Amino acid sequence: MNTCDLCDLHDRLVRVLELPLRDFGGRLAFDGEVSTVRAFEDNSRVREAVAEPGRGRVLVVDGGGSLRRAMLGDLLAGQAAENGWAGVLVYGAVRDSAALAALPLGVKALGTCPRKTDKRGVGERDVEIELGGVRIRPGDWLYADEDGVVLADTDLR
Repeated sequence: MNTCDLCDLHDRLVRVLELPLRDFGGRLAFDGEVSTVRAFEDNSRVREAVAEPGRGRVLVVDGGGSLRRAMLGDLLAGQAAENGWAGVLVYGAVRDSAALAALPLGVKALGTCPRKTDKRGVGERDVEIELGGVRIRPGDWLYADEDGVVLADTDLR
């Protein structure tokens, strides 16, 4: 079900993410249960997450909106696709955009940056975050397509 239909059918149950996200992955529409990472210019926790079985989940990365370092590139995105993640949403930057477009993975982000992150092992996993005025918790459901991103407390499909 697309995000427009979800809003029409379940308006009181959904939260619309109001951010200027761009599509970078090979899949424009994706959905799944949410897992979160909060880290600023350090993708160590992203690396940990995508190394695990994704089971169709969506990784939502709160990178603080930074466009100075890329929180996801082709290697980690490729690993996410191989491990069964449906998508990755980054409140920040990604890199290797041409390679990301060839992967069977949904990727949304604010923009790109060719610089990789530092690896200091900092950040938090599976914590509540807030992006674009929307509360996002591990276990929420995320639906994304060309029209935007919608979140709900439960699976609405």
